[in-house]
Amino acid sequence: MKALYKPLSLVVSTGGALLASTVFKQVWQRVSGESDAPDATDRKYALWQVVAAAAVQGAIFGAVKAAVDRAGAAGYEKATGAWPGDE
Repeated sequence: MKALYKPLSLVVSTGGALLASTVFKQVWQRVSGESDAPDATDRKYALWQVVAAAAVQGAIFGAVKAAVDRAGAAGYEKATGAWPGDE
């Protein structure tokens, strides 16, 4: 059954990454008023701004990934009757 879960997991993870990117962009626009987060090499931003943006982005990506992976595993269990992490 794990062989079935691997391709599903890849599709779900890709969708989660796209969702996380969209969520981060919306949060960043509302918090900073700017459309894009600063790059690490962008001179016009202070170090704390670059680090704060990276921390927020990491937190959002981590939370969305966990939620999407969990939802994918639950959906797989509902469809097959087996939890993907169980042996």
